[in-house]
Amino acid sequence: MMFGSTQSNQGANNWRQQLNDFVKQNQKELAALAWGLMQQRGESEDTLGIDLEPSPHFVYCPRNAIEALNQKVENQLQEILGILDAHNPKQEVLIIGIGSGQIKLVQFEPEPSPPDCFAEVAKDVNTLLEHLEERMCEQIAIE
Repeated sequence: MMFGSTQSNQGANNWRQQLNDFVKQNQKELAALAWGLMQQRGESEDTLGIDLEPSPHFVYCPRNAIEALNQKVENQLQEILGILDAHNPKQEVLIIGIGSGQIKLVQFEPEPSPPDCFAEVAKDVNTLLEHLEERMCEQIAIE
């Protein structure tokens, strides 16, 4: 929450609300994608990310890059590192949103669980990536 935000600040942060709306509308497929990617990559310390610039697309956020950024911003991301440490991919989805020089942590517990979402969606990871990136480009606009 920002106090005393101006109109320009609201416009710059509009991507956060658009990202929230996108996640709410696509929870099952995002959970399926997160689980499918984790199955492909195995035990990786990378976190799924959504980079909104220049156009919305998925990325991997390596743990060491998040730690380096945390040091550069005087440990302001320490809580995010703690959430990453406690993340249980069998129960919840964790995505780092990146936009307008800011980050936003997106975390939710889908119903059903991510493995069950993957089974229900019944699409391969590449198809899910393409489909969700296409939807993101339609629904999220950085100003």
